[in-house]
Amino acid sequence: MNNKLIELRSISKSFDGEQVLCGIDLDIHDKEFITLLGPSGCGKTTTLRIIGGFETPDEGDVIFDGVRINDLPAYQRQVNTVFQRYALFPHLNVYDNVAFGPRVHKVDEKEIQSRVREMLEMAGLKGFEHRRVTTLSGGQQQRVAIARALINKPRVLLLDEPLGALDLKLRKDMQNELKRIQRETGITFIYVTHDQEEALSMSDTVVVMAGGKIQQIGTPTDIYNEPVNAFVADFIGESNILDGVMPADRKARFAGQTFDCVDSGFEKNEPVDVVIRPEDVDVVPAEQGQLRGTVTSVTFKGDYYEIIVDVAGFKWMLETSDYVAPEAVIGLHIEPDAIHVMKKSEFSGMFGDYSTFSDEFDQLDKLPEEETEADEEA
Repeated sequence: MNNKLIELRSISKSFDGEQVLCGIDLDIHDKEFITLLGPSGCGKTTTLRIIGGFETPDEGDVIFDGVRINDLPAYQRQVNTVFQRYALFPHLNVYDNVAFGPRVHKVDEKEIQSRVREMLEMAGLKGFEHRRVTTLSGGQQQRVAIARALINKPRVLLLDEPLGALDLKLRKDMQNELKRIQRETGITFIYVTHDQEEALSMSDTVVVMAGGKIQQIGTPTDIYNEPVNAFVADFIGESNILDGVMPADRKARFAGQTFDCVDSGFEKNEPVDVVIRPEDVDVVPAEQGQLRGTVTSVTFKGDYYEIIVDVAGFKWMLETSDYVAPEAVIGLHIEPDAIHVMKKSEFSGMFGDYSTFSDEFDQLDKLPEEETEADEEA
């Protein structure tokens, strides 16, 4: 791993008497693409704003390249920010928007010309120099904002939900573009999102946050395959989370059966949370299953079917490439390495089966943008 560039040490922050960050410790390395991931109000935007110098921590230290910068104003930090709303100058064309920073810093106009050309090429905007930004699509405006932020050659680029306003296909394209730009420039990217797929597909490191605390730091693969608690397991992708016990090393008992697993190091008969991803369960004929259940719903998802199965009152979500009819009785077969055992935590019992899996949860994702942002700052 490259050198530590930013260190957050015991960072706490409250707004109006409500604690938003509770003693955060985080190392961010040079040339790293790191994502702060979590639901609205978890403190991720506040963390980003403290790094940028837009907020001051109540307690703790922000260290940049070995130097404490708590009192350094935002404009003196080697950091630039791309906001969700881009904040472009509507009266300026693309060239002048991108050239704005170097002009403020009194850079020679010839040098500016060459830098703007280089940035526009990198951002896929060659030939757009004289276009007014108000005539551009959301994706093109996003690229202008990124070019404008990068032309000053910051050590760090902060990106606060920058793809939030784009449609799904454009988001996917821009995810690839951002990853490419980050690799090409070697600039440290600190990215804030509540979109799990975005975090997993783009990042070198994912920091999962909830309730003003860091729950887990790791690579996307680690976070997905080895969640540390029920919150992380539930937030990163779909999960069946069951109450279980560990009668012995590499044995997990849940759903009324004892299964072979690969986890060890727990106390004998220690209560645990057991996570099994929907794609890791094999659907087999009922008589061949370790468990059996009744299919209660089937949803076609394109390249697979998402099915809900009632196993003795607990609703499992499974993914299968073969169609299964509603009301069918099926068997579930689970390989030892598909079972992930976690210690009990404050989140145990809060997540689990899919008995309440309905449209009401989809509605939670459709809160008005202003409300979500207000929550984040609260």
